[in-house]
Amino acid sequence: MLLNTGLYKLLLVAHIFCAIVGFGSTYLNAIYGAEIRKRRGPEGYAVYQANFRVSEIGQLFIYGVFVFGLGLAFYARDKGALTFGTTWVWLAIVLYLVGISVSHGVLVPSVRRMGKLMKEMIDAGPPPAGAAGPPPQAAQMAALGQRVAASGAFLNVLIVAVLVLMVWRPGQ
Repeated sequence: MLLNTGLYKLLLVAHIFCAIVGFGSTYLNAIYGAEIRKRRGPEGYAVYQANFRVSEIGQLFIYGVFVFGLGLAFYARDKGALTFGTTWVWLAIVLYLVGISVSHGVLVPSVRRMGKLMKEMIDAGPPPAGAAGPPPQAAQMAALGQRVAASGAFLNVLIVAVLVLMVWRPGQ
């Protein structure tokens, strides 16, 4: 087989490894969000910080998925095994780029803002006696939480869609 070489296998292992580490480190972020809500104050903020750091590292591996996937596609193209016009290849690339756009345009900025709001509430200390209602940051946190939940769910569906494309390979 044309694709049974050491270089192809190395690229494939790197691609799969990056997918496992990158997407695996972020796929269950909603669970961290639930744990943060259970642990208000400094404890919740500590969970947030740990999760955000792991997600930052995971993002690097997610970039690796694309780089090694392109390497595989170029190698297979050079061997005549596929083209970039193959349905599953170009569609996987488009979905990946949509996912990165949603991540950088919606998810990450919202999560960063939530972290800043959490820190503001912690630094402000407990509300003064007789204070009416929650702090103003609480409403912003709730709105951002909905945005994070929706974009996170969308990205999780995209991961499954790309995985389905790569397993079933429509158009090949």
